[in-house]
Amino acid sequence: MTTSQIDPVAHVAGFLREVWSAGNLEAVRKYVAERYTIHHDPGDPWNGKVLDRKGFAERVRLSRAPFPDQRFTLQESFLAANAVVITWLWAGTHLADLPGFAASGKSISTSGITIYYVADGLITGHWQITDRLGVLLQLRQP
Repeated sequence: MTTSQIDPVAHVAGFLREVWSAGNLEAVRKYVAERYTIHHDPGDPWNGKVLDRKGFAERVRLSRAPFPDQRFTLQESFLAANAVVITWLWAGTHLADLPGFAASGKSISTSGITIYYVADGLITGHWQITDRLGVLLQLRQP
């Protein structure tokens, strides 16, 4: 199957499973275009940035560090022109420090919706909304 024949929904699902949930940084090349744009992701330090594959892999590494067992669970997915829209659940254990929060061992969860843009069989960027306030409140609970 060539990259132009890849099912975009299956491609995004594989990306979430291999890259974000399993932390396989080598798989970034398989899923992500050389130029990846974070169009909208409020609260994300990379919001509005354009990353190359190396920069994207570093983003994944740094994002996963406090929650190394994190898992994304795909809830719904929709194909729309050049994009895949997904809703997801996320859970992880807070095992390493975050700014302002020492590792707590707490189980944390949240949900969100992401639009992944796909061209030529690779993910070129995203637009996302997630409940970061809910994560903050969970981290603050005694």
